[in-house]
Amino acid sequence: MLIPVVLVLSFVIFLMIQAIPGDPAQIMLGQRASPEALEELRHKMGLDKPWYIRYGLFLQRLSKGDLGKSIMSGRPVASELKEKMAATIELSVFAILIAILVGILAGFISAWKKYSIFDYLSMLGALIGVSMPIYWLGFMMIILFSLNLGWLPTSGRLEATTALTAITNFYLIDTVIQGDWTAFKDVVIHLILPAVTLATVPMAIIARMTRSSMLESLNQDYVRTAKAKGLGTSRILFIHAFKNAAIPIVTVVGLQFGHLMGGAILTETVFSWPGVGRWILEGIMARDFPVIAGGTLAVATLFILVNLLVDLLYAFLDPRIRY
Repeated sequence: MLIPVVLVLSFVIFLMIQAIPGDPAQIMLGQRASPEALEELRHKMGLDKPWYIRYGLFLQRLSKGDLGKSIMSGRPVASELKEKMAATIELSVFAILIAILVGILAGFISAWKKYSIFDYLSMLGALIGVSMPIYWLGFMMIILFSLNLGWLPTSGRLEATTALTAITNFYLIDTVIQGDWTAFKDVVIHLILPAVTLATVPMAIIARMTRSSMLESLNQDYVRTAKAKGLGTSRILFIHAFKNAAIPIVTVVGLQFGHLMGGAILTETVFSWPGVGRWILEGIMARDFPVIAGGTLAVATLFILVNLLVDLLYAFLDPRIRY
């Protein structure tokens, strides 16, 4: 189903972009361009053709990996997408790892110590985390950790004075490949503030889902049987309860990672992170249609791939599910 879903997505994205006000030819040539020059460029870009022919040409270019050229920079969209997507994936992976580590641990302990002070405090923290606006939290963290304490940088992926040769555009991987541990430390330091900010909402959702799933699992007959057999607490919690509670947790983690990829626009804007979300936003503001189409389609496709991976993980976690 992945291929037809991507095709439907491409069609929806194409139609939505056609509905955006603005003339790409006028944007590229400027307000003082002559009608002849505008007509010539529209013909060259295929803008004078019916929408279904333009969509066919769009699919034809897409099959070759050609997403067109950016109106803003004049560079191929595919090249820019490669750089921007790497920045967003790096940030999102770092954020989801923080969310998984803290969220699952908090939810696990809350279920184990149900109705304890830790349970109440962690669920209160989860409620605050879900309710807190990302942009406000980002600014507060910049004021506290950057301006007042001076511990962490405010923006970017790397200090301007740090030299790094981009190989994969994933700076963490590039620094390891080149053995530049000073640059590696610099990259990690720049990741901390935006990643923690971005991780807040998924962390809270994962914590609440983990607690709910663990409580449901702990009330099942197989847990009571395990207790009656005299099995240790750690074996009951990890082997019997947590493994059976993992499927809804994995589902939430997969969905949240997909949302991080598409929902990082606010975080990337606050921290001046050169990712795909901020890039698409700049494309929308500039009416850069190739950037909007290429970036949106890439993020949507990645979201689908993450859901496919989650589906495949079900078979590993639950022996009753087989593909």
